[in-house]
Amino acid sequence: MSKNRSHLRQKSVASGWNSTLSASHVFCVVLLTSLPGAVSAYGAIAPPIKPEVRTHTKPSPLSSDAVTADWPRFLGPNHDGTTRETKLLKKFPAGGPKLLWEMKTGEGYAAPSVVNDRLVFFHKVGELATVDCLNAQTGEPIWRFTYPSDYEDRYEFSPGPRCSPVIDGDRVYLFGVEGMLHCLRMKDGSLVWKRDINGEYKVHQDFFGVVSTPLVDGDVLVVNVGAPGGPSVVGFDKYTGKVKWSAGDQWGPSCASPVPAMIDGARRVLVFAGGDSDPPTGGLLSIDPATGNIDVRFPFRSKQYISINAASPLAIGDTVFLTTSYRTGCVLVGVGKNNKGRVLWKSKALRSHFATPIDRDGVIYGLDGSGQGQTAMVAVDATTGKQLWSFQPEWKRTVKQNGKPKEMTFSVGRGSLLLADGDFLCQTEMGRLAWFDLSRSGARELASTPLFFAKSTWTPPVISRGLLYICQNAPDRTSQTGPRLLCYDLRTR
Repeated sequence: MSKNRSHLRQKSVASGWNSTLSASHVFCVVLLTSLPGAVSAYGAIAPPIKPEVRTHTKPSPLSSDAVTADWPRFLGPNHDGTTRETKLLKKFPAGGPKLLWEMKTGEGYAAPSVVNDRLVFFHKVGELATVDCLNAQTGEPIWRFTYPSDYEDRYEFSPGPRCSPVIDGDRVYLFGVEGMLHCLRMKDGSLVWKRDINGEYKVHQDFFGVVSTPLVDGDVLVVNVGAPGGPSVVGFDKYTGKVKWSAGDQWGPSCASPVPAMIDGARRVLVFAGGDSDPPTGGLLSIDPATGNIDVRFPFRSKQYISINAASPLAIGDTVFLTTSYRTGCVLVGVGKNNKGRVLWKSKALRSHFATPIDRDGVIYGLDGSGQGQTAMVAVDATTGKQLWSFQPEWKRTVKQNGKPKEMTFSVGRGSLLLADGDFLCQTEMGRLAWFDLSRSGARELASTPLFFAKSTWTPPVISRGLLYICQNAPDRTSQTGPRLLCYDLRTR
């Protein structure tokens, strides 16, 4: 970290616009707008720049009987990668689903969050961590908030945010890769409160920076802080930013995000902790969100030093499913009063790198492995831990290498799964979209289409009101188009 880090964190800027979008297929004019006293990291006036949005067409009308939902946080409305959305397009036309709009983006891996007609996106533009609020249907910019961020990744990955915005009522919470925690007003992006988490708690930079998206539970904002010697988790008052409770003193910050659960009829928060430590340590914490008291502490971590706990915990009744890669596997652990901390089964049937598996009707579906040619879809019986099947879908694509066309085969890689409208939507690491019918008996591809050809498509897809939001995190190797946030129309009758 740079010596100027504390100075950089003192400055932030918010700006809003009331302009209209440009005509179809024309980029919005880049406007410079500034607030009085807006200051850059270098002490000069730093007017925020309006995001570049390209509109293509209008969305189809929603079906009168379509079921829709917000996507206000990482992993969606139910904290588990599922949504109740229906009437979604599952047979792709030639060329794929209709592209409605696209926004040129900076760096990062954070997914957007959507509530009603507003979308919030967190990325890094130049030297500024940037929060853009857009109209979710048209991409029209509404406001932008920025602050300086000097994060540099230890392994030369993107220096942008990893954590998704958390929208809760009239507030939105942002946790930057460098450790700054902000609470903004949804109306105009103005600052409510902020805290320098890594600075205050003396948290050293972890493998990939801050990755764990906070959780709002009631009036508490739960953050996997991972301070040396504790606390591992902190509950902040979501209105003021003041500390309400602290929990744990052993495990560092992980790449997994806290999720809520009902255990024995009581509300609990599940945190899969564990960061950079030698020897590597980490595991599950089951916490009472009202008091911070820990009910269950269950160690689970790869023995490999450079490893992460990244898939979020999956609550199944009074049990919790955990999985991690790095030659480790998965485990089902009891957290209820009758089986607290007890291992019900342990297996290598599913070793998820960072995609959170999905439970459906007693079967856990996930992506096993850690890269191209190494990843398969698998189904695991939630009661026994037995792998029911393993399936590696592959697609051929002609790409240019050294200026010559070459047919290559690609798999899911480090992709994502999302359950919507009764089927599984899969986004692959290289930018393909596919629908699958997954069941206890096997996997069947329903449809697929390439959206782009770009590596590091690790950001999970988002669906809200029949619209699909995809993050292209690297340049398209075919068109050379840079990173973009893309909005596709999945509405159908």
